[in-house]
Amino acid sequence: MRECKIYSRSDIEALIAAGDAIVINDGNVLRLNAWLDKHPGGGLVIQHMVGKDATDEISIYHRPKVLATMNRYRIGRVSGPWVNFTPPIRGGRFSQSTSEGRPSKSKFSSIHTNPSSKSSYVQEPMSESKPLSSLPLTSLGQLPADGADASPMPTIGPDNASLVKQALEDDMDNYPSLDAETQQHIVQKYRDLHEEVKVGGYYDCRYHEYAKELARYLCIFSSFFIALRAGWYATSAALLGLFWHQIMFTAHDAGHQGITHNFVVDTLVGMFIADFCCGLSMGWWKSSHNVHHLVTNHHEHDPDIQNAPLFAISPSYLSTFHSSYYNFTFAWDRVAELAIPFQRYTYYPIMGIARFNLYFLSWCHLLSPRSKTLGAAAWTRPTEICFMLLYWFLFGYCLVWRSIPTWPLRIMFVLVSHIITMPLHVQITLSHWAMSTSDFGEAESFPQHQLRTTMDVECPAWLDFIHGGLQFQAVHHLFPGVPRHNLRRLQQLVIRFCEETNIKYKRLGFVAGNKDVLGMLGEVANQLELMLKCQKHMAETGESGLH
Repeated sequence: MRECKIYSRSDIEALIAAGDAIVINDGNVLRLNAWLDKHPGGGLVIQHMVGKDATDEISIYHRPKVLATMNRYRIGRVSGPWVNFTPPIRGGRFSQSTSEGRPSKSKFSSIHTNPSSKSSYVQEPMSESKPLSSLPLTSLGQLPADGADASPMPTIGPDNASLVKQALEDDMDNYPSLDAETQQHIVQKYRDLHEEVKVGGYYDCRYHEYAKELARYLCIFSSFFIALRAGWYATSAALLGLFWHQIMFTAHDAGHQGITHNFVVDTLVGMFIADFCCGLSMGWWKSSHNVHHLVTNHHEHDPDIQNAPLFAISPSYLSTFHSSYYNFTFAWDRVAELAIPFQRYTYYPIMGIARFNLYFLSWCHLLSPRSKTLGAAAWTRPTEICFMLLYWFLFGYCLVWRSIPTWPLRIMFVLVSHIITMPLHVQITLSHWAMSTSDFGEAESFPQHQLRTTMDVECPAWLDFIHGGLQFQAVHHLFPGVPRHNLRRLQQLVIRFCEETNIKYKRLGFVAGNKDVLGMLGEVANQLELMLKCQKHMAETGESGLH
């Protein structure tokens, strides 16, 4: 049997500097270069794990059959506890060279977000060994060219950095310490909980619940068709919107392989619902959603909270920033300066037409190189394009153009059917927008990060069908593969886990959650107003005006 090579920390750093996608899984060193373009969940999720111990992330997102195949990418092991690097895509720098003369600069295209490159469960406790005033604040922009100095993009006023720093301090006061012992205790409790979830049958899909779902979907769709044939166009539009709203919950389940747990079957189910029935790309959703799950609420990396220039959910967005997901710089401009002060008032109207933006993002994804997947998932892109073209033929031509007689009625039908889906968009934003967006670095464990950035919505069991499982977002983020009909039962175990680890588990009712989001939007708008006043005062007097 061939002896397993032991890699030192400097060896791993040199491999990453040479451009290798190195991820640590249960002490094994995985070189995933060949898998980046074949990974069904997208290559970005792997890039966010480069240089890190991703044991929990890998085990929670993959079935045992898939986990067993990972040995083919193993090139050795690390000795002892692993100290995480900051991945290149998040600003990690790798400059060490081995004696063989490995290249000294990482080939990964990266976004400069945090100059620190060493942190993990076993690092020195950041909250105790380093004063907060010395912590690197998030700097914005791309890595400079070779030999150039990293310089952050300009902010709009003198207090942006201090607001971000204050939010970080407040968040650190409200969550467990980042020292090695505390975080390792949380990790062990989480792994014990995961074993309990597997043994307890929480991953088993209750197919009779989907029989009920299917009956409801067919009832709504039949009612839409009857109303359409009767010429009740407003009623039929509302019923079609309700059908879209309800059926997308099952697409979400399929996207997480939470129905049959089979990639091909669940992907086809998700495509049929999302692409064919709703005109939305399942591939786009999985590409962005998988990244969202791993870097939840990170302002430069989570695409689900990057809504500039219309919304800013934290002070971090009150300046120019670069999105690593879109590979696009969101420049602070006059539009943002005018829109953000009114965001608490524009929130619901924009949520009402948000579906139109999803059409745009879906086609942008499918027509971009990012949607091209190699290997066993290569069939997904052409299948999606066919399904979405069929959707537009049926909805745009057969329904809107041929079945509705006049232009005013057509416009009304399209608007009503799309606005009816607004609660779904509100539900999605409710779970994250009012939660922490601070960057705790690589020291924070996976379960603590998910609970810090996600909240649940409390509702009685008989209303679960309206929320479609999205009311248990915190539970879902901890165990994304658990079928949604088991999440209410699983919530009790999560409550116990939070009590044992002293992690806050935020739960609010739907109305209270809406108030929380609106309050956050108003708070950020007020911060912007103050910053602009200070900026104007400084321009006129040369003084900050902060007394």
